[in-house]
Amino acid sequence: MAQVATFAFSGIDAIPVEVQVQLSTGAPNFLIVGLADKAVAEARERVRAAFHAMGLSLPPRRILINLKPADLVKEGSHFDLPLALGVLAAMDLIPRDLLAEYAALGELSLDGSLNKVAGVLPAAIAASSRDLGLICPEAQGSEAAWAGPINILAPPDLKTLIGHFKGTLVLTPPIAGAIADIGRGPDLRDVKGMETARRAIEVAAAGSHNILLIGPPGSGKSMLAARLPGLLPDLEARAALEVGMIHSVAGLLENGCLVMRPRFASRTIPRRKPH
Repeated sequence: MAQVATFAFSGIDAIPVEVQVQLSTGAPNFLIVGLADKAVAEARERVRAAFHAMGLSLPPRRILINLKPADLVKEGSHFDLPLALGVLAAMDLIPRDLLAEYAALGELSLDGSLNKVAGVLPAAIAASSRDLGLICPEAQGSEAAWAGPINILAPPDLKTLIGHFKGTLVLTPPIAGAIADIGRGPDLRDVKGMETARRAIEVAAAGSHNILLIGPPGSGKSMLAARLPGLLPDLEARAALEVGMIHSVAGLLENGCLVMRPRFASRTIPRRKPH
């Protein structure tokens, strides 16, 4: 039996999951148990196709994969890579002792390449806290590198990763992404008059308070609210990392770039007509 560490996600929390792979005698079959959703269940076909693209075939044996803990719902395609690595380790094609030093997540294409998945940054931070490295898609190596001093493998495909474990290839550690330049945005310098409202915005920005703006349409509520982030300082490193984790789980962290400026989002809530 082989074991591979990975994670499930609850919000931005990465919950440890152990992928257990057992090869046994019996009719050839590929079973996945442990409250796997449809995306995880379909991983067996992506794993089968990726093996075929590399010139490998699944052993004609009963392959049973258990996702531990079994009472936790597993969702998402990021379980593809740990499932494939577990099968390779069970087949003795990659060293189990080296694989035990890493957690893994990534989606497999039919040709064996690795696609981007959500949640790499929270997974990297969780792996670091457990003294593990992380294996993730090449496109997200710079995102995982924000987790700090952690051993990261970011291969472009499964074949390259196998070569690294066998010593025929060497993967270069990725470098953390840059800081996203989104500008400071508008501030109060171009607002004329409205002294009371300006003062309320300044107090809210200085004290991290909530603020409620009430008035008729066109009185300047949205204009003032849009200028509040321009008064705020850059995010501290810890806050920027937490924002990056949210963006990572939402799939919005582009090129591993963290955001140091507070974001502003607005939406219009239609008024209810009186009965």
